[in-house]
Amino acid sequence: MGKIPTNSPKSVPPMRKENHSLFAKIRKEYVSITFAKSLIFDPARLPLISILILAAELVLNVFVVQNVRYTEIDWKAYMQECEGFLNGTTNYSLLQGDTGPLVYPAGFVYIYSALYFLTSHGTNIRLAQYAFIGIYMLQMVLVLRLYCKSRKIPPYVMVITIFTSYRIHSIYVLRLFNDPIAILFLYAALNAFIDGRWTLGSVMLSLGVSVKMNILLFAPAILLLYITNLGWFKTGLQLAVCGLVQLALGAPFLLTHPWEYIKGSFDFGRVFEHKWTVNYRFLEPEIFESKVFHLTLLGLHLMLLAVFASPCYKYFQNYCRLRQLEKMLVPQIEAQNRAEREKVTKAKQTQAQALPTAKEGKQEEKLTEDQEKFLKSFEKGIKEMSGKEQKQQQKVSSVKPDTTAANSVTNKFSIHFDRSTQLALLPIFLSNFIGIVCARSLHYQFYVWYFHSLPYLTWYTEYTTSLKFLLLVLIEFCWNTYPSTVMSSALLHMCHVFLLVGIGKKMFRRIPDLA
Repeated sequence: MGKIPTNSPKSVPPMRKENHSLFAKIRKEYVSITFAKSLIFDPARLPLISILILAAELVLNVFVVQNVRYTEIDWKAYMQECEGFLNGTTNYSLLQGDTGPLVYPAGFVYIYSALYFLTSHGTNIRLAQYAFIGIYMLQMVLVLRLYCKSRKIPPYVMVITIFTSYRIHSIYVLRLFNDPIAILFLYAALNAFIDGRWTLGSVMLSLGVSVKMNILLFAPAILLLYITNLGWFKTGLQLAVCGLVQLALGAPFLLTHPWEYIKGSFDFGRVFEHKWTVNYRFLEPEIFESKVFHLTLLGLHLMLLAVFASPCYKYFQNYCRLRQLEKMLVPQIEAQNRAEREKVTKAKQTQAQALPTAKEGKQEEKLTEDQEKFLKSFEKGIKEMSGKEQKQQQKVSSVKPDTTAANSVTNKFSIHFDRSTQLALLPIFLSNFIGIVCARSLHYQFYVWYFHSLPYLTWYTEYTTSLKFLLLVLIEFCWNTYPSTVMSSALLHMCHVFLLVGIGKKMFRRIPDLA
């Protein structure tokens, strides 16, 4: 009898072949220099990098709380002011702490009263710090969500700016100021507006104002956003929502001592002390505290808002139009994709047969020629209106056939309509930045008012990348110089003006494109 060969070839199970093919494709797509570069330079990869940023931020903030000494500035005064309210006092003129009278609206009182109970009457500082870690992490989620939607900023820029700011981390977890809470509500409002949840956004915006009035610096742009997207009547309704929130929060004080509440919490004429200023150290105290100086800054503020009103309005108009087109086209794109999937399914079933035309009964799902032209040019148009992206970044998916591996090729039509978020964020961030430039005085905790918008504003300009980073580094240097000096104050103004000029040059040059 002949021997049975022991090394006869064995057939490979189909499942093993499929696994091998899948692993090969994953390795080809994700284990490569191209993919690694995209994680650094491609704004479309920011959602993935954001997860790593949040994880690292959590570790970093816990490390800071555990190893860096807490510095008492206003926390005890906050607790003393809230303690007076909790004891039954509703007269704002009588609510005082070691640093002076209470000067914040009612939302501040309620939030810090809750922290008063949470931290054993304000004595458990470590627990308060961990509460502010939670506030910081929640705000970073909201900030990164906006940046992910806009696909404007490369991931490496976000990583560098977020992790190199000592001042920002200290304001949140080592100082326990109320500014971060106000800004948290602001970013919650912006996310709601971008999602089309206008009433929720108005409530969040008003809550932010109820914690600290600096949120009103965003108000001019948000008013334009209301008008362009909602019209005058619905804008009035949203303003009424904002007003009702203020009335509801201030009710205990307005019903008992209304004038004291209004004068104490919404004092627009309050004079800041020169010794704490970050931006006007080079002025003599007499000039700094004069009414003429304050009125001059107010006039400059209003003038700059008027100058930038036209391009900002056009940005909002284009944002509104693109959102309307999204509502119209997305269902048709989804129908087109369903038709394509049906073709692939039928092709698998018939194996060697050609793809069915699937034209009968599907004509109403086909995109018109004009609509396909619009979709193909959408990404290019947004880039032209919002500035050139880095050459290294990969092209984001547009309306092109998207090859996917599943033993077949599927033509998938898609578009990232959320990139139109760029047209809404720029005017809103710019409105606040103009307020910063014209501020009567900036204190160290005020840095959080605009820190998270600086990468966006800087990358909107047409300056070189090295110059953009230099601007961010110099601004960070000025905010970390304590106490402020003549040089640091002057340098901060120079950086602000240089950045504003860069934004203005591009915005006004783009007006014909926006039209």
